[in-house]
Amino acid sequence: MPTAALHSGYSGPTRDRVENFHGAQLVFVHWEGHNNFCSAITLPLPRDLPFGALTAEILPSLYSIDPDWASVDLGRARWMLDGENWSPSPEKSLGELGVGHKSLIRFWTQEGGNA
Repeated sequence: MPTAALHSGYSGPTRDRVENFHGAQLVFVHWEGHNNFCSAITLPLPRDLPFGALTAEILPSLYSIDPDWASVDLGRARWMLDGENWSPSPEKSLGELGVGHKSLIRFWTQEGGNA
């Protein structure tokens, strides 16, 4: 996302270019509606990571501190990618699903199974 310099003529180096992450890309992930996580978490993830690995391994390692996580069914979650409704397939890679450098993945759950 672009930023504006407070001083005209500033031209500092851009350090968050995808080339600087050794084959990974930055992906922002936010579990919406849970105050333990007030903003997105930034993750360096490879484009070829299957979405199923994100949901089965990575998200639980981040969000299981929340007591609601134990009853979350991500298969019934509502998903958005970069502001658009999204229906990701677990077997497809992030790249195949359109997740790019600095994409924002948002998801909503209703504990007990309904999103």
